[in-house]
Amino acid sequence: MKTSQTVLSVKNLHVHAGSLELVKGVSFDIKQGEIFALVGESGSGKSLTSLSIMRLLPEVLTITSGSVVFAQRKLFELTETQMNSVRGKKIAMIFQEPQTSLNPVQTIGVQLQEVLKLHQHIADAGLQEKLVALLQEVGMPDPIARLKWYPHQLSGGQKQRVMIAMALACEPELLVADEPTTALDVTIQRQILELLNNLRKSRNLSVLLITHDMGVVAEMADTVAVMQQGKIIEQADCQTFFANPQHEYSQRLINSLPKSDDFIDACESEPILEVKDLKVWFAKKKGILQRTFGHTKAVDGVSFNVRKGETLAIVGESGSGKTTMGKAILRLNPVHSGSIVFKGKELNGLSHSEFLPHRRDIQVIFQDPFSSMNPRMSVREIIEEGMVSLKVEVSAIKREKIMCALLTRVGLEPDHLDRYPHEFSGGQRQRIAIARALAVKPQLIICDEPTSALDVSIRGQVLELLNELQQETGVSLLFITHDLSIVPHLAHRVAVMKDGVIVEQGTTEQVMTAPVHEYTQALLKAVPALYSR
Repeated sequence: MKTSQTVLSVKNLHVHAGSLELVKGVSFDIKQGEIFALVGESGSGKSLTSLSIMRLLPEVLTITSGSVVFAQRKLFELTETQMNSVRGKKIAMIFQEPQTSLNPVQTIGVQLQEVLKLHQHIADAGLQEKLVALLQEVGMPDPIARLKWYPHQLSGGQKQRVMIAMALACEPELLVADEPTTALDVTIQRQILELLNNLRKSRNLSVLLITHDMGVVAEMADTVAVMQQGKIIEQADCQTFFANPQHEYSQRLINSLPKSDDFIDACESEPILEVKDLKVWFAKKKGILQRTFGHTKAVDGVSFNVRKGETLAIVGESGSGKTTMGKAILRLNPVHSGSIVFKGKELNGLSHSEFLPHRRDIQVIFQDPFSSMNPRMSVREIIEEGMVSLKVEVSAIKREKIMCALLTRVGLEPDHLDRYPHEFSGGQRQRIAIARALAVKPQLIICDEPTSALDVSIRGQVLELLNELQQETGVSLLFITHDLSIVPHLAHRVAVMKDGVIVEQGTTEQVMTAPVHEYTQALLKAVPALYSR
């Protein structure tokens, strides 16, 4: 819904960190009621641009030139006091991770009240009614009760709804949404996107949507601007952009999206892992003596197998039991009952020393490679640690050769061995995590959301790397994910989990093209599609 009136105009914006230029002459306009998508990979300057608009840059960064005009006011010429009347009230912002934006020791109601009292000066008598109305508008269930809840009691999607309610509390003219759905499940992402679109229409709200997800852009945006290395390299209306992208980088971003009909043929080899009726229950305790009064059934009777050289994708939303199940196979979670057979041997019931030889055969790649690495250890020490403890290779000279070859194979350089995790990008750290897992020559790798935090093109590279490594080494992959868009290009078979049970499983083509269970159908329907309007 576009009009001729321009709400925000950014002209020739330059941002420096000392002598290093990070934002290089960025210019764009956002019209009233328009969703303007600023697209690009991490480090392209998207968030720096939005923080510059809000005048929230850290002290080490400086706006060296340019102008930002909002509602006919030049924001860079306002005093800090005047700017405070714009932030929150006229221009509101939603960040990527709502948990870090909410105060963990205050209830939702108290935090919403703070916004209203600061900007709207609403009397106490009318606060409760206004707060409930805000939560109702963003689709929060049982809003009166939720006002008394703390952030940790809410799901990720509910926390993001609270952040949107806070942003809308002062009825702003412009909403800056910085990766608002990146950390959310596909169905929750769908709900949040539909909410933003409905609010845009009902309030005639302008939205600056910052994202690297081209599927979200295709469904939401009116206008698209692509950033690379601090510059806007292409700008067009959404339909024109997806129909005929002009810049090579834009084409690469679109082409890096997984193809929904690119299925892998089923694998017919023998099972390497067989899981039968697996249950992972956690005891509920209460009272001084901590007596058990029930169980949380995180995994409740799951059965599946993984064949040699095969990728089985376990898909489902957060809380469905995917990761809990994966950790149970790794003996990182206690098993209540059931059978886990690896290469014909029952793992459940083995002592620590009896299970130790299997640590070499079953490896894991975690979602966040940075938190799974010791920041005080070099890449050499990180990769070599498993080789030494599991006695894969005794000779230090041979270990060195293996590590150099592994880094080269995952697209890094041998001289990276003596660097530390903080010196690498997210995609590079995930490549190091893959090299670490491969160093002990495993036969099964459990991949727990290894690409969910990565940019779309980096994600494509990591998935392609895993495919190539599987073809070269014959390693089996148990791939845990909530992103169904990557499954066709990755997995031979799919198992869909909900509330601790597998509701549907089959070949990838069967599940993706003819889903039987209504939950699978809902998941597939929620996946953002490329431009089809």
